[in-house]
Formats: sequence, structure tokens, C-alpha cells
Amino acid sequence: MAEGTPSGASGLDIFAALRTPIDPTVLAQRAQDLDRRLQHLAETSQTRQTELLAQNASKPITISSVQVLGAPHTRRGFLERIFEPVLARNGDGDYTLQEALGEMGSAVRRLEKLDVFTPPISIYIDTAEPTSPSTTPTDHAVFISARERGRYTIKTGTEAGSSEGSAYLNVILRNLFGGAESLNVNGSLGTRTRSAYSAVFSSPVLSDPDLQVQIGGVASSTLKPWASHEEVLKGGDIKLLWRDAVGARNELGYRGFWRQVTGLAENASGSVRGDAGDSFKSSIAHTWTRDTRDVPMMPSRGTLLKTVTEVAGLGPLAGDVAFGKVELESQAAVPVPLPGVEGDSGVSFTAGLRGGVLYPLMLGGQSGPAHSRINDRFQLGGPTDVRGFRLSGLGPRDGNDALGGDVYAAGGASLLFPLPHWGKETPLRFQAFINGGRLLALKDSRRDKEGVVSPREVSSSVSETLRELGNGLPSAAAGVGLVYAHPAARFEVNFSLPLVIRKGEEGRKGFSFGVGLSFL
Repeated sequence: MAEGTPSGASGLDIFAALRTPIDPTVLAQRAQDLDRRLQHLAETSQTRQTELLAQNASKPITISSVQVLGAPHTRRGFLERIFEPVLARNGDGDYTLQEALGEMGSAVRRLEKLDVFTPPISIYIDTAEPTSPSTTPTDHAVFISARERGRYTIKTGTEAGSSEGSAYLNVILRNLFGGAESLNVNGSLGTRTRSAYSAVFSSPVLSDPDLQVQIGGVASSTLKPWASHEEVLKGGDIKLLWRDAVGARNELGYRGFWRQVTGLAENASGSVRGDAGDSFKSSIAHTWTRDTRDVPMMPSRGTLLKTVTEVAGLGPLAGDVAFGKVELESQAAVPVPLPGVEGDSGVSFTAGLRGGVLYPLMLGGQSGPAHSRINDRFQLGGPTDVRGFRLSGLGPRDGNDALGGDVYAAGGASLLFPLPHWGKETPLRFQAFINGGRLLALKDSRRDKEGVVSPREVSSSVSETLRELGNGLPSAAAGVGLVYAHPAARFEVNFSLPLVIRKGEEGRKGFSFGVGLSFL
């Protein structure tokens, strides 16, 4: 120690240095240096992994075992069905390392589709431990690192839509029996849908996320102010869901619903009063959907093609209504390039068409009724289909009541622009649109002397009504507005101006607000 220096001086200097604030510039430089070192390590590791894979891509290996880590609530047998094809191939010859990674990647994607595990799911392949005399040098063990999602989710909130407000409760139970089963329970109270309760149980078949069975039940009471009544609905359905060879979604199922037209207003029309009371619909329905749109809520490219077919009143479970119902929907979206803008400009053009036919069928060995019930007819007009018209403002009417129709066609086109200072990355767009459509009731069919309508007369009535769709201009409107594409729903605020209003239909000039999953 130097002469004249206090023995505790060095210690005091250290504490003084620690108390001295560090220059922010030095801290920023240190952070940058650390980031550069971490990035260099990550790039080096990635490069090394790529080199190792390239060197060993054609190396023959066999998969001796697959273990899924982090899945304590999922049944072993359920997981084995997913990875069984990977292990079964060992008998057909060795994998290459590249092939093994490809097969395991496909199996992991099936796991992700089950909505049981939180992405991402990681894959690790290592040489098998030589703990058994049967182990060979080519044996490898696969480890899947996953993390199960929470067993339940509870959501509450309020919703505001076109002429309706509601409060809701949603409960989702996941992986109920360890096989990716789920139960989705909903309850809501609102101004138009006074009460609605539903429960849907779904389960994959043979551990296949693209093949599922669903069983559901519903009980609701909905006020129909456009037709002076309230509809009470109780029933359920069972359906099978799968994807076909072209990747389209299919739903095939049976529906059984008791419907009641009740709560008639004092000024309800004779047509609505004639359909008041109970009816039971027993039907088989199929839905086919092929959707290649990039963002379904607000697409900038891609197409949608959808068909819905329903047959009611046939077979031993026939109710008291009988009809065939077919509905088609299509949509196409293309990006619009702008001069001087590189890449995607954020401007897009979308066009869509919809149409449907309700065809009366034989009931109980006799010809069906000359007209359909108000419960089953199509409704058209409002902020989610033909904008610029009141809710159910198109089609036949009796006094103030919208009766719906048996045949309809509608189409629309929209041009979407990003908002200045918001940019194309946000889900907010300005839109200019034009849309229109027609909704018709079947022409009256002639009855025979016994008051029965023959199938030939029904067919002639449908054909005549379809030809009528092309007579004259359709009801149409144009406008501008704002669109916001939320993951749960699409929101629109528009100013509409009716261009063509056919006799008896109700247009609406001015602002309207719409919320929905599907817009024209």
C-alpha cells in the first residue's frame, strides 16, 4: 500500500464510482453492442443448422419413437393416431432426414388445427438412446414440445349492430375428454333478439382436425319489427364437417326446429296473421364453401364460392313444411395497382353476387301449399346486403309488413382505399360502392277442381318467377363509407343514396351502421 494513502480509500472510490450515473450514450452503445452480438449468435446458429441439414438431408434414418411434451390432459391414444402414419412408414424403408422433418411438420400442423395447443409447436430430432439391444445406428427419437391452451375461456360483453344492441356471455370448454373435444355455450339478451341460448359440442373423428362431428341445440326469441311479429325457435342439429380434395369445407347434417310466429302487433297484416302459430321444420342441409380470400372480412385478393342446399319435409321425420332451398354466393377481390406506388397499393376492388330459390315440394303424398311460410322465405335489404334500403326493404309487402320472397338475386361492387396518414397496413378503409337486387314471391299456381296444386304447376310458377327477375331495373343504391375489419366482425358506416326504388319497396337515404361476418 502506498505511503500516505488511507487504507479504505480504494473501497470508497469504488462506491463513489457506483453512485455516479452512467452516461445515457454509453448505455445505448452497450445495448447496441449486445444486440449485435445476440444477432450474430442467432445468425451463426441458423447458418450452422442449415449446413448440418444440407449435409445430412439424404442421410437414412428411422423414427423409433415420438414423444409429445407438455400435453398432460391429452389422451395418449388420441396423439398416437396423429403420429401413427409417421411410425408406420418405417416398415416401408428408411426415411431421409429431410423426409422425416417433412412428415413430422405435417403431423404438427394437424396438432395446431385442433385448437388445443398454443403455437408455435417445436420439433426436435435426436439419435435414439442405445438402451435396447434392438436399437440400430439409424434410429432417431422425435420430441414435440407443445403447451396446452387453457381448459376454458369465458367472455362477456355488449354488441351493437344494425337496429340492435345486446349483452352476451360466451363460455368455451376445451379438450373435455382429452381428445380435442370442445363445448361452446352462448347466451345473449338484446333489443331485437330478445333472448338466444345455444350450445355446440364438437369432436374430431379419428384425431383428424379436418373431419369433425358437431351436435348443437338452440332456443331463441327474436322480434321481427319489419313483419309485425316475434319468432320463437327451439331445436337442434347434428352435422359432419370435412374438407374435400380441392380444400373446400363441407357441412352435412340434419336440422329439427320447432318455430312459432307469435307476439303479433296490433297492425299486423293478414298475410302475417295467416302464418301465425306453430310449425315444425325437419330438414337435411349441405353447405359447400371454397374460400381463397386473403382476409375474409376485407379481402384484397382471392375468391369465395359458397352453396347452401336444404331439403325439408321428406322421409319418416317429415315436419309440416316441405320445400327445397338452394342459395349461391360468390365474391372476387383483386388488388388495384397505382402508378408510382411499388408493391401492394392497398387499393382493392371487390364484386359479389348472391341468389336463391325456394321450391315447394310434395307433403304427405299431396302437393304442397301454394305458398311458403314467412319463416322460410328469403329477406333482402339492409346494411349488410343491399345497402341504401331499410332492413328487409326489398320484396313483397302487405301493408307495413315485409313478407320475404321465394326467389332473389343481388349483386354489388366496392372500391376500397387506405386512409391518408393511416396507411395500408391498418384494417381501416374508405369505400365507394354500388349494389342492387330483386326479391320476388312465386307466381300463383293454378289449382285443380279439388284445390290441389300439381307439381307441374309449381315448376311452371318457379320458372316464370325466375324469368321475372330480369324484367326491368333492380332496386339499386350507391354510396360511400368507412370499413373496419375486426377479427371478430366487419363494421361499416355508410352514406347511401337510392338510385332505383321499385314500387312498394323502402329505400333509405342517409347514414347507416352495419355489423356482420358477410357483406355483399
